Amino acid sequence: MNAKTPGSGANRVLVADDNAVDRKLLATIVGRAGFEVIQAVDGNDAVEKFYAEKPDMVLLDALMPGKDGFAVAEEIKANSGDGFVPIIFLTSLTEATELARCVDAGGDDFLSKPYNRVILQAKLYALQRMRDVHQTVQTQRDEIAKHHMQLVADQEAAKAVFDNVASARNLEAPYIKYLLSPLALFNGDVMLAAQNPANNLYIMLGDFTGHGLAAAIGAMPLSDVFYGMTAKGFSLAEVVRECNRKLGSVLPSGYFCCAAALVVDFSRYTVEYWNGGLPSAYLRKLGNSELTPLASKHLPLGILPHDQFKDDTLIHEVSPGDRLFMATDGVIEARNSQGEYFGAERLESLVVNSPAESLFGSVRNGVYDFIGAHESDDDITMVEITVVAEEQLQAVNLQDSLDELGGPKDWKFSYELGPSSLKDFNPLPLLQQVLMGAPYLRVRASAIYTVLAELYSNALEHGVLGLRSELKSSAEGFAQYYQARAKALDQVSGSVRFEVEGSIQETQVELRIRVKDSGKGFDYESYLERARSSETTAGYHGRGVRLLWDLCETVEFRDPGNEVEVTMQWEHGYE
Repeated sequence: MNAKTPGSGANRVLVADDNAVDRKLLATIVGRAGFEVIQAVDGNDAVEKFYAEKPDMVLLDALMPGKDGFAVAEEIKANSGDGFVPIIFLTSLTEATELARCVDAGGDDFLSKPYNRVILQAKLYALQRMRDVHQTVQTQRDEIAKHHMQLVADQEAAKAVFDNVASARNLEAPYIKYLLSPLALFNGDVMLAAQNPANNLYIMLGDFTGHGLAAAIGAMPLSDVFYGMTAKGFSLAEVVRECNRKLGSVLPSGYFCCAAALVVDFSRYTVEYWNGGLPSAYLRKLGNSELTPLASKHLPLGILPHDQFKDDTLIHEVSPGDRLFMATDGVIEARNSQGEYFGAERLESLVVNSPAESLFGSVRNGVYDFIGAHESDDDITMVEITVVAEEQLQAVNLQDSLDELGGPKDWKFSYELGPSSLKDFNPLPLLQQVLMGAPYLRVRASAIYTVLAELYSNALEHGVLGLRSELKSSAEGFAQYYQARAKALDQVSGSVRFEVEGSIQETQVELRIRVKDSGKGFDYESYLERARSSETTAGYHGRGVRLLWDLCETVEFRDPGNEVEVTMQWEHGYE
């Protein structure tokens, strides 16, 4: 029988025995079995031959002068590294404790004297097969390690791309605190933050099905839609609707994204929100423990087809110092070592009872103290937004390179929306895009968008729909106002017309905007007088006119009150 098998290479056996007769006998048996033999006369010689010849297997006499077989076996095993060098002890010992000592020293088998040729050959062949299997496992392990290293490198490259695309660009603002605690390199949770052209803050928190790379893939199209539409000035409802359409078209069956999104308007002091499948967010008022849950009322993103998706939002008034808290279900589903869940009640209690200035830290520490040493089962993500005065905002930078003036120098256009458009179309992104075609307007992009938004809101809500702004004089009236707005939009009739013209002469830029609605008008002189007085310092209406006065050089209403014209002027200041 030939001991050489495919893939095993040259099988070399070290035979170490101080008895010359026994050594020669063993060498003959081993050689006839098909192995190459290396002979050693004692323990020291066996160690030297092992390092020099690197045999595949060792036949080792237990009792030899100098180093005995036990010491030789221990040294061979200690210096074999990841390799497997089988050792068969040759011994005349019969005591169980002595035979056990052979195994303890590193022996893989033993053979008692006198030697039986058939048994010795069988043992050699068996150990050879074990060695071949070990070598195959090592080869596969090395290949797996190599592939793993490549996978890690690929994941790190993908993570870099992912972070650049899906990064939360505005989360470093001082009025935002957040925690992203992924279970893996990639995160099934996603947190997006951006400002629209009017410096309103948009936040989206999402939790995709599963964990890791498979869950994170959906964050890229989601963030692409979110950042692109926010920068262009689309409404929150339009953003979530398009996010749903995009995810529905790209995600595999069974994948979806539980999400909550909100927008904080720091000039009107409102928060608008949409929640589809995430735990309730919370609005906590300054100075008291009043808590308003912002509960989920919709299905997650990516489930419903576009024509069945519900994008209706709710709006609440806020004041500087109020706090908004949002979290994924990884928070309420966090478990301790006893298997208990952190739960919504415990979370709500912390949000209500923690000092306002340490609310976020109290929740974060409460979750981790509850988990203790127990490993989290899910990604833990949370964010807190503090409502601040408008002058404390970090202004969004929408200015492009202006090395050359370019664009039209004197121009005008008009744009009119009928009832079908007023019902469900937002003209602001389109108007803003047209205006930004004149590079010298981009330095005032934020102010221009704010003025357009205020003029359109007034024309639609107070002119066409006939809503009274005085209704927003209380928190209850504020909610009733937006309920009435939604109802009136379902039956809207009328139109809103924009007339816009701009010019640049030498260093002076002028933008003139006229907005006319089909409404019957109002007693604007009395309204303007009240707006100038201190009567409107309390309550939630009257802010719009004061905002126009702050941003525009002139604000002029025309009889019967359904037309307003504003002028914005500035020095372009190009280098």
